[in-house]
Amino acid sequence: MSQAILDKVEKTAIKENPPQFEIGDTVDVHLRILEGNKERIQVFTGVVIAISGSGSKEMFTVRRIVAGEGVERKFPLHSPRIEKVEVKRSGVVRRAKLYFLRNRVGKAVRLKERRRS
Repeated sequence: MSQAILDKVEKTAIKENPPQFEIGDTVDVHLRILEGNKERIQVFTGVVIAISGSGSKEMFTVRRIVAGEGVERKFPLHSPRIEKVEVKRSGVVRRAKLYFLRNRVGKAVRLKERRRS
């Protein structure tokens, strides 16, 4: 009984058409940032290294290199703060989690590009 109630509440929070991307894709995440009473869009660009959870609790992790230092950020997929997620390029991957990229630097971080047909 209580699971049915939770499912109803979750359905109201889920986006009807969530962004379509896969692990290994380089994406631009457009976020709405509130500063006082002003609102602006900030873009976080990086490689999707993990997707976890399901339903309204689904999260994805994006990693990028800033000033030689790796920066990772987790985003809720169904968050109203996420304006859109643009796929810039797709990478060839053979794993569900790309945590091995944390130990790599320079050109070794890059993934081979998947050809789209």
